[in-house]
This record gives sequence, structure tokens and C-alpha cells, in this order.
Amino acid sequence: MEIGKLNHLKVNRKTDFGYFLIDEAGNEVLLPNAYVPESIELNQNIEVFVYHDSMGRETATTLKPLVEVDQFALLEVKQMTKMGAFLDIGLAKDILLPFSEQSSQLKNGQKVVVFVFEDEKTERMVASMHVEQFLFHEDITVEVGEKVSIMPYKKTNIGMQVIVNNMFQGMIFNTDLHKSLSYGLVDSAYVKNVREDGKIDLILEVPGYKNSIDHQSQTILDNLESNRGFLPLNDHSDPELIKRTVGLSKKAFKRAIGHLYKERKIRIESEGIYLS
Repeated sequence: MEIGKLNHLKVNRKTDFGYFLIDEAGNEVLLPNAYVPESIELNQNIEVFVYHDSMGRETATTLKPLVEVDQFALLEVKQMTKMGAFLDIGLAKDILLPFSEQSSQLKNGQKVVVFVFEDEKTERMVASMHVEQFLFHEDITVEVGEKVSIMPYKKTNIGMQVIVNNMFQGMIFNTDLHKSLSYGLVDSAYVKNVREDGKIDLILEVPGYKNSIDHQSQTILDNLESNRGFLPLNDHSDPELIKRTVGLSKKAFKRAIGHLYKERKIRIESEGIYLS
């Protein structure tokens, strides 16, 4: 049985307070009546989240948390106290972000990217804003060209720092930031380079000319279809306008519309481009 994680457990016995669930090693945990599904039966296997309640007791719930132990997540500050900030994870019990694990001053309602781990002394879930301390820089398991998941966590002068596959540290340089990325929200990118220091350079477009041109061309076609077959953009449009409208650099945009024009899928006019 893993604390702070989803577990598949067997329904072992019923009590006045709920049902006791059991793992393969014979460890039991209570599923309180408030979380017992109507269709529950003895010897049934169910998925539950196991955590410590406010009294420090191991407890199960059928509610799905926003984060598990050993994961990064964007969580909201529920309450500031003398102990630190309590973060909402979607359960009746919030988790603590101690002052020692905060990297900036916080306030109620603010959302922060944190890493959630199990405190060795209390065995309770605790959060930290020092996310880089929990990222791996050795034994990198991604390769150049691979599609990966990313979570943006810090904007710098040279680009956006991101968490890669919930494990590694990545960077998307400003020259490759051709669309807006939302702080703390999972997106996707492609590995451009794995550096000797274990950090990963990323791009947002599919690598390779053919894959890239197909992806960019489809982006323009999708935008045309959602805008009644017209976009007020052409070769002379401002790069920032192109980026805001279709999420591409001017170079990628020009290359894609040239490709679409050759395939006779669009018309290029002085006022913009049209679907053919």
C-alpha cells in the first residue's frame, strides 16, 4: 500500500464507519462511509487514494486528487497560516507548503507550481516550490526528436524553463517560443538537444522539414477553417501579429503558406490568405 498514491485494493470487511480495504501484504485501511460507492461488494477490487487524515490516520478515498506523491502540479493556495501555505489538492484535507519550501511570498488564491513528496518524519504529503531540486540531470531517458510532455514553471530572460516528463529540466529559448505557454499547465514539445549538463533544449514544432511543414500547414488550414476561410495575414505581416494569430514564427508561416499555395489549397491576396 502506497501512501499519497492511488492504490488498487480489495474490499475486505464492513463496519459501522465504512469498509476496510486490504492489500496483498495484508495491510488494511478504512474507506469511510462518505466515500463508499453504492455498488461496493466484498472481495471487490477498487481504486482509492490513500493518505493521512487530519488526525494522522491512514485513510482511503474514492476521490481523485489533483496530485500524487512524487509529482509536480499547479496548486492553489487555500490558506496562509503560521506554519506556511496550505494547498488545495481536491480532497477534504489540504497539504502544507512550509515557509522553508517557498521561493516567493504567497497569498490566498494564488496558484503555484510545486513538487509533492512524503515528509520522512511525519509521513505526510508536503509541497515544495524548489522544483529544480527534484529534477534529474543524469540518466536522461529522452532522445532528440522525441515528443515529450512539459510543464512551464519559470520565465527567464532567455526563455521558458519547463519540467519534462515529470522528471527532467528543460528550456524553450525565446527564439523557439512561437506560441503562448501557460504557467503550470501541461503541454507538449519536442527534444531539440540533450546537453552535457543534463538539461534539455526543446522546440514546440515537429522536428524535420517534412513533419514540420505538414504540422505548420495544418495549423494554418485549421485557423482558416475556423475563420470562415480567411486570415488577414501575408508575407508582409508583422511577426508578432502572425505569432498571436496562428502561433507560428514569420519564417515558419511563410514556408507553410508557400507550401499550401503550391498545393493549390490557398490563395494569397494583398489583404490576406483564402482557402481555395
